[in-house]
Amino acid sequence: MRRAAIERLLPAAYQRAAGPGSVLGALLDVMEALHAPDEAVLADVDALFGPYRTPDGFVGYLTRWVAMDHVVAAPRADAPLPLPAGRLRDLVAHGALLARWRGTPYGMRTALELATGVTGFVLDEPPERPFHLVVRVPPAAADRLALVTRIVEAEKPAAVTVEVVAAPADPPSHPTPTEPDFAEPAAGVAAVRAVGRAHVPAPLPHDPPEEPS
Repeated sequence: MRRAAIERLLPAAYQRAAGPGSVLGALLDVMEALHAPDEAVLADVDALFGPYRTPDGFVGYLTRWVAMDHVVAAPRADAPLPLPAGRLRDLVAHGALLARWRGTPYGMRTALELATGVTGFVLDEPPERPFHLVVRVPPAAADRLALVTRIVEAEKPAAVTVEVVAAPADPPSHPTPTEPDFAEPAAGVAAVRAVGRAHVPAPLPHDPPEEPS
């Protein structure tokens, strides 16, 4: 708030005493300076809640705000972020999508790929073990098993047991076909959905939406 605006809020007797060189005038100048940083924030407050505009220090809060606390999993608010800020920004940008599909294979795979930046996660349901899920982690994400496990535990249906397994790396002399990247979906997959800077595939168009548990 500008000094003149603050001065107009004062009783008339104080306004007359707030002339140049007065003690009250100096105090009003100090008040204007103290208000300036807060007013700068309020003038652009919408940027705080934009996934790709918010300062790095606020990304962790927004991640918790969209119910992705398990990704941050920090004991203190001032602890270093467990992921690059760009990955967290992608998760925040897709927070509504992830909430809608939580408890489904599509939702779990999308969360894992956004958090790790790695594609190729395989979700198996062994026929001999009902209500059990085996998540096979591609070699490129094998060093992030703790993060993957937290995401899997949070995204799975409540009644399902899970097992996270790191897939062995393919021998370099015998390359095997890899799954298509999510940014280039296979035939039969709906157009790629983009939110912010990250790209995720849409579910198969002929499949009805799965109800999250």
